Amino acid sequence: MLEPSDRDEPESTEWPRWMCPDHGVELLDDRLSLVCARGHAFERVEGIPYFTPAQTYADAFGTQWNHFRRTQLDSYTGTTITRDRTRAAVGENVWNDLGGQLVLECGCGAGRFTEVLLDRGASVVSVDLSNAVLANQENCPQGPRHRIARADLGRLPFERQRFDGVFCLGVVQHTPDPEETIEKLYAQVKPGGWLVLDHYTYTFGWFLSLKPVTRQVLRRLPPETGLRATSMITDALLPLHRRARGIPRKLLNRVSPVVSYYTTYPELDDTLQREWALLDTHDSQTDRYKHFRTVGQLRSLFQALGLEQVHVAEGVNGVVARGQRPL
Repeated sequence: MLEPSDRDEPESTEWPRWMCPDHGVELLDDRLSLVCARGHAFERVEGIPYFTPAQTYADAFGTQWNHFRRTQLDSYTGTTITRDRTRAAVGENVWNDLGGQLVLECGCGAGRFTEVLLDRGASVVSVDLSNAVLANQENCPQGPRHRIARADLGRLPFERQRFDGVFCLGVVQHTPDPEETIEKLYAQVKPGGWLVLDHYTYTFGWFLSLKPVTRQVLRRLPPETGLRATSMITDALLPLHRRARGIPRKLLNRVSPVVSYYTTYPELDDTLQREWALLDTHDSQTDRYKHFRTVGQLRSLFQALGLEQVHVAEGVNGVVARGQRPL
């Protein structure tokens, strides 16, 4: 389970102003919506401002996170899998200094990382392109240290350089242009603040497997249909993954599109193994965009943007990169 933070909660958070993503002017709050002086209005749904259209390329992600709302929360699994991944990504200095910091969490999903950031004492603005924000609010309700918005990472509704840190795991590779996305994320970091993200990298296993082939079919299905299809595939093949201790994992992964965690996270019981497999098989097979970048490519980009104390290395999800905006 998560360890409770030993930091006192701040009395109040100085939240960034909501800005029109089209005109860059401050939005007026009439409680039901946020209104732009130039005529735009952005409604609230269950208290969450929506800055995106009803349908986006991330709809499949919204479907999966609302279906698997609690699956990857440490508070649900009774593990520290997400906490450990967060700590490794941000590094010890940021991890130990999160209390009281204002963090923009990009691509928040159902809140697996939100939960950890809040537990560490950070004030968090969580955004997602999909209606996963509804699942996030159920797991981590808005309050004195948490705000949620449905927004596009390429058109964020904030002033530039307002956040102590920008945190984005499991997201950039699914956007149309990863380099442009990273530039937009970095624009939100204040002087002295930090940027942390991860990205898929190239592996022979992916390109030598059936996964790219099955993905070309499954990613074209409507979100609910895609979820049913990936669930049927997972339920049919996951028992083989569980029993295949004598078969080389790389060989099995070449002929099965199922993502399994019997080896990676053996601490998960059979129920959780199935939930994680269902979730991540759907995730890996229905994403509209799937990009790959190397350690060298991300390091070069961070350096070109002017970040300091750049650290880029292989991580759980491919490549993890972090750096700091100069003071």
